[in-house]
Amino acid sequence: MQARKRMPDCAWVRQKALLILLAAPLAVAGQELARPADRLVAAAVAQTGSKVNYDGSYRSIPYPGGDVPETIGVCTDVVIRAYRHVGVDLQVKVHEDMKRAFKAYPQLWGLSRPDPSIDHRRVPNLQTFFQRAGAELPVSGDPRVYRAGDLVTWMLPGNAPHVGVVIGEKSATDTPLVVHNIGRGPEVEDILFRYPITGHYRYRTE
Repeated sequence: MQARKRMPDCAWVRQKALLILLAAPLAVAGQELARPADRLVAAAVAQTGSKVNYDGSYRSIPYPGGDVPETIGVCTDVVIRAYRHVGVDLQVKVHEDMKRAFKAYPQLWGLSRPDPSIDHRRVPNLQTFFQRAGAELPVSGDPRVYRAGDLVTWMLPGNAPHVGVVIGEKSATDTPLVVHNIGRGPEVEDILFRYPITGHYRYRTE
């Protein structure tokens, strides 16, 4: 496959995502115009058009359907907000599973019981949830195995876990691009193999 000469313009990627989001409720011959994975990607990319200050401080939020203010967020909030657009509330999913099997989750924060305000916003908890949900896939150095809508986790310098959403657009080297928030707000970047990958997940809603 011939390598592309340049990365796609992020504004064009975002415009395409918004068109998918607008088309999603429509149907032709009983079929939705966009698959859930497409809508998940579109919902992630659409977030790149908003100014979001990186802020992972603890905040008490409602349950279910709770969210921190839309002007703030971290890497996990990109994933949470994208899935909510396709009808999956990871706050509820993670909390319900942690109530069933609290000890199966990382015991890193000194908690004695689940906390729906923060549990789903922690990368290690999302990794455990996706593993328990049967969504874990092998980690690979082959870019072809990563599909649009897949989730990837990394370990950043300083032992900081990170997560992003793979999209359909690719870099000049045919590597799938990723929507993530590493500190500058949600953005589309060629980062798939920039850091050590710690997890690959395909949590679909079909």
